[in-house]
Amino acid sequence: MGRRPPSPEARGPVPRSSAASRTRRSLASPGTSPGPLTATTGGAVVGGGSVQGRAGARKEVFPGQRAGKMAAPMELFCWSGGWGLPSVDLDSLAVLTYARFTGAPLKVHKISNPWRSPSGTLPALRTSHGEVISVPHKIITHLRKEKYNADYDLSARQGADTLAFMSLLEEKLLPVLVHTFWIDTKNYVEVTRKWYAEAMPFPLNFFLPGRMQRQYMERLELLSGEHMPEDEEELEKELYREARECLTLLSQRLGSQKFFFGDAPASLDAFVFSYLALLLQAKLPSGKLQTHLRGLHNLCAYCTHILSLYFPWDGAEVPPPRQTPAGPETEEEPYRRRNQILSVLAGLAAMVGYALLSGIVSIQRATPARAPGTRALGMAEEDEEE
Repeated sequence: MGRRPPSPEARGPVPRSSAASRTRRSLASPGTSPGPLTATTGGAVVGGGSVQGRAGARKEVFPGQRAGKMAAPMELFCWSGGWGLPSVDLDSLAVLTYARFTGAPLKVHKISNPWRSPSGTLPALRTSHGEVISVPHKIITHLRKEKYNADYDLSARQGADTLAFMSLLEEKLLPVLVHTFWIDTKNYVEVTRKWYAEAMPFPLNFFLPGRMQRQYMERLELLSGEHMPEDEEELEKELYREARECLTLLSQRLGSQKFFFGDAPASLDAFVFSYLALLLQAKLPSGKLQTHLRGLHNLCAYCTHILSLYFPWDGAEVPPPRQTPAGPETEEEPYRRRNQILSVLAGLAAMVGYALLSGIVSIQRATPARAPGTRALGMAEEDEEE
């Protein structure tokens, strides 16, 4: 008779190191995909899979979070929405879209006052450790470090294509977007400044849009570099010609695909969508490039698909009914009312001060009536006052 193999009970418990090594080998073996359960080690998610699968696994255990201990949520401060978009700002829209693609658990604050941001600028990310990041590319880099990576399944060639197209967007499309919304007089007065002046609180809406316009003018000079033509018409022709070529190239690269690298979105899709959606959705009185974009039907369908899939209610005309929060937010109501009163008082004080300094309003002393016997004394006092 042959020797029977020992039962599992007789073997004893399997050493943790060998079990972990077998788990790593099974997850790292090519041609296999993880099952419905994703292994976690030390609070970090192990294994690949789709973006949705990784996001679902991270809902259970966050990176760097100990078992049984809730981690502080990351908070994203960005410009509020308009024109049918979740945000009217290019950088805010790109970060929001990337976060939706990866399923990053962010507490989003859509505001129209950049001074309420922890960095004083928008967008800004407050991490779970209290660090504040205000540069869009650095925000996305931090989300990648937290294992929310939209480029997880890309090949090396697709990664190189991403870098190339990102450079193309910043070089060819970004300058014309700045010119369209902030330099073109008609668009700036009737669309851009109008939205910011109506959205911002008083008295910021009087001076902040003009300051932002000057900052974007400096940004356009930096983007154009030393080869920037001095003639306004020549500059406009050159910018719009290169932007039309860029849009045509993007349309050819996209083709009939849902996203630029297949059926799943990547970081390139977040940036391309933010550029195209702003240009497509705003009602521009001077929309030269907008007309060209609307002729590229696959790019229009691409933006519509992302809006309906990832932002079904953001920026919509009729938002879903909100429930009154019953928690710490209700306790902030007195402070919000106090801040509103203080801002109104500060605005009134500024207006009165301006009126006094500019001479619109002057304060005159009323000379009291004097008795005839004190006429000489009154004359002496008047001479001293003069």
